[in-house]
Amino acid sequence: MIAILDYDAGNIKSVEKAMLLLGQDVTVTRKRETILKADKVILPGVGAFGDAMGKIRQYGLYEVIHEVVEQGTPFLGICLGLQLLFERSEESPGEEGLGILKGEILRIPDTPGLKIPHMGWNSLEFRNNGRLFAGLPQESYVYFVHSYYLKAADEGIVTAVTEYGTQIHASVEQDNIFACQFHPEKSSDVGIRILQNFISI
Repeated sequence: MIAILDYDAGNIKSVEKAMLLLGQDVTVTRKRETILKADKVILPGVGAFGDAMGKIRQYGLYEVIHEVVEQGTPFLGICLGLQLLFERSEESPGEEGLGILKGEILRIPDTPGLKIPHMGWNSLEFRNNGRLFAGLPQESYVYFVHSYYLKAADEGIVTAVTEYGTQIHASVEQDNIFACQFHPEKSSDVGIRILQNFISI
């Protein structure tokens, strides 16, 4: 069973729908016992960093997420879910993230000709043999919607980068933790392959 964490964020339904299409048994939940028993856990989300961390604490998910990671359950963060795994974000000064991975979330710099938020398809450059991208060619295109981006402290965990006014760490992997700034559930066949790779881990 795959548990999708419910903390009132946007985009949870589309991730659930993608997993159901892939034939998975999916539960959208914030119940600790259900989450800790799951074979895999997904933290999706669209919204503001500070608001999301407030909800995660309110629903007791802060501790549960740390427990899931510590027990070795495969864990996937998507979009805001990636950002929340890190220490802090310029979007919400003074608000601490989950701090499971080291790094910070920065605002995409203003660049002539580039709109913020970044909405649309960008190609990925794969690095460090990320398991999510097994079987996919370099320069595969995926769909992004974001105004803030990850700068990981350790580039050794970065499995994909893209360019949009700056180099963006688009995906990371460390042990049982996986995360994507882009939306695999909205990234056509490439995204389906990424989700299938996560399911098969």
